[in-house]
Amino acid sequence: MENKQIKIATADPSALGLFGLAMVTLVASSQKLGITNGVSLVLPWAIFLGGFAQLFACIHDARKQNVFGATAFGGYALFWFGVGTTWLIQNGVFGSTLSKSIDIKQLGFAFLGYLIFTLVMTVGSMETNKVLFIIFVLIDFLFIGLSLSTLGIAEHSMHLLAAYSELFISIFAFYGFAANVLNAHFNKVFLPLGKPFGIFKK
Repeated sequence: MENKQIKIATADPSALGLFGLAMVTLVASSQKLGITNGVSLVLPWAIFLGGFAQLFACIHDARKQNVFGATAFGGYALFWFGVGTTWLIQNGVFGSTLSKSIDIKQLGFAFLGYLIFTLVMTVGSMETNKVLFIIFVLIDFLFIGLSLSTLGIAEHSMHLLAAYSELFISIFAFYGFAANVLNAHFNKVFLPLGKPFGIFKK
């Protein structure tokens, strides 16, 4: 009996994942910059664009055996689910007992863990494209700002660092989303993403 392997081809999910990242960071940065107030209407975008859109991209990257893409999109999808749940707890959705027993420094350590995660992913991004590398560097600065401000270190300046980093993440992620869609759609380099650095891979 002859064994046959069937390979199911799927489209690159990077465009959707980057669009999800762009949308949630745009809305979230507006709150950090003081342009908007509260997190009530940031929450839906955190759950559906930051969470589910990136989780969808993660699952499809995993099917394509793209370990880097699956880990990146999956890690940040779970981050936004965690942040969304944090906001629900802070606003008393799960009851007053939880909301009254918050130690905000625990969130600071979670941000610190994601800084470590992002530093590792930044190294990996050097062999993807330069736009993605810039996005990861900006996410590094976002988590530096979030970690330090939440832990009470230079709170105002670190909050501003996080806010502006998040805004620029959104700008570059919108560009990355557009490039991934249009380059694939036109089957040519319509918007350049920049070649890998070629340091770790030749």
